[in-house]
Amino acid sequence: MIDFRYHLISIVAIFLALAVGIVLGTNLLQDPAIKTANEMTSQLTQDKQELRGQLETMKAREQEHQEFVTTVTPQLVRESLAGEQVLIVEAPGAGATYREATEQVLAEAGAKVTGRLLLLEKFFDPKSAGVLDGLVSQLKPAEMTFPDTATVHDKAAALLAATLMTTDAAAAGTPSETLAAVVDGLQTGGFVDIDGDALNRATLAVLYAPDAPYEGEDAEGQAAALTSVAGGLDAGGRGAVLAGAAATSAAPGGAITALRDDGEIAKRVSTVDSADMPEGQIVIVYALREQVNGGVGQYGTGAGAAAFQPVPPTPTPSSTESGS
Repeated sequence: MIDFRYHLISIVAIFLALAVGIVLGTNLLQDPAIKTANEMTSQLTQDKQELRGQLETMKAREQEHQEFVTTVTPQLVRESLAGEQVLIVEAPGAGATYREATEQVLAEAGAKVTGRLLLLEKFFDPKSAGVLDGLVSQLKPAEMTFPDTATVHDKAAALLAATLMTTDAAAAGTPSETLAAVVDGLQTGGFVDIDGDALNRATLAVLYAPDAPYEGEDAEGQAAALTSVAGGLDAGGRGAVLAGAAATSAAPGGAITALRDDGEIAKRVSTVDSADMPEGQIVIVYALREQVNGGVGQYGTGAGAAAFQPVPPTPTPSSTESGS
């Protein structure tokens, strides 16, 4: 009984000693700890306010920058694409905001949009490749042949180019003889759609990449399919540009990255990865103009871009300037 009481008292004494130590330690450290915490809180609050002010300043400057570029855009692109007819092609997931802004810039450059072709998810689905291949073979003109190495999307691109593109200025802006059959057939099959009543032949094409990189086991094939379409439309007309945003389309798995990595098509098709910026929409016009003149380039701020914009053409001096 005594041993039990002794052990019990000892245990109670130990806990009392711990409690006293905690109380004494807390009281001794309370003032310095609270002071340090208050100082840190005050500094963090000040830093947050400074960063918020810097962010607001940057937003205001960016807004002013965009307004300025938008204001001078008509002067910068005037007559750059006078008389050209442009086909708009959208991949699934492409953003509408900068596409609509680019259409306005194209109009300010003197070009006319002949229509908007929408490539649907089924067009890129490997499970539907056999159906697409059979449909292309059924819809193509009898005289059209394909290389033995052509993929199903190479064939589909060649058919679309023969239907929607031309190098003949006199034929531009008019429908081809095979337009109704080809477009209706691909629409019925669920591979494409159109925005509007009809599509006319164009001399140039602007393709819009998805707003997100391709992902999953089919990513490489989907990116290659869009690259094939760009290459086919370029071959059928006077040029083509694949456009998108650097943060997505020029990132790993992005459509622009895939095209830039394709050595053969990158020699013919231009890319612009700054389409989400007002100045990038001007660059699209400049890249199309360069295509008309036989040039090609990879432009923007993302990986693989050679420059932000094409080298401006040297103005031809007037007779007065030459004489002086």
